[in-house]
Amino acid sequence: MSEPIKVAVAGAAGRMGREVVKMVLQDPELKLVAAVNLSDAGLDAGTMVGLPACGVALTGDLEMALSETQPRVLVDFTTPQSAYANTELAIRLGVSPVVGTTGFTPEQIENLDKLCQARDIGGLIAPNFSIGAILMMRLAAQAAKYFPHLEIIEYHGDQKLDAPSGTAVKTAELIAQSREELRQGNPNEEETIEGARGGYYNGFRIHSVRLPGVFAQQEVIFGGFGQTLKIRHDSYDRAGYMPGVNLAIKKVIECKGMIYGFDHFMED
Repeated sequence: MSEPIKVAVAGAAGRMGREVVKMVLQDPELKLVAAVNLSDAGLDAGTMVGLPACGVALTGDLEMALSETQPRVLVDFTTPQSAYANTELAIRLGVSPVVGTTGFTPEQIENLDKLCQARDIGGLIAPNFSIGAILMMRLAAQAAKYFPHLEIIEYHGDQKLDAPSGTAVKTAELIAQSREELRQGNPNEEETIEGARGGYYNGFRIHSVRLPGVFAQQEVIFGGFGQTLKIRHDSYDRAGYMPGVNLAIKKVIECKGMIYGFDHFMED
């Protein structure tokens, strides 16, 4: 049997980070070697997620944790403000990043790809690790060939920092690859309240809903003569993302360069 893949988790005490820690600890093919978080330093990562103590204490120093434990993969679920620096650091140290944090610009992704290529390692930035969400995006891109008039509505909790969500942006990018830019709506329409029509992308609109009590949903609504089509995905629990994160950890070490989108790891 091959050695387990050594994994570090950044944002380990966050809501997604805790699920990642739990998943890694419960998979014999993976080995948690570092758990990084700005708070709760010294707390055992296993105890934190309701499992037996694992001997890995939370630390606030990512660079020291990576240097001392030398993981093969860093899973990052932190914030848009810190994720780029974390990813850049991991690559510089030869650690493959698997990033679920959103908010990266195309220029940042391009730069990270060059860094990965130079170190001969792979990396992944994924707006969404849910298998159902990936299928929703793929189906939406297919439907856009036949229903070019569409709008995206995404729903998240009121504490989400970026809008639109990374999933909505990725969906919009895939749709834009399937249809020519088409400016929708009445050419003379006027917003009497700024932003009422949502954000503009490739001719269609993206609407972001932020409310307490909401977890993560997205629907793409297509309109045609005498009919509409709705493709919707709903997430109810963060544990639903873990099969995707698990697969990403195991696949990324076989890759080279920075990959954008978990869909690249799903076989057709």
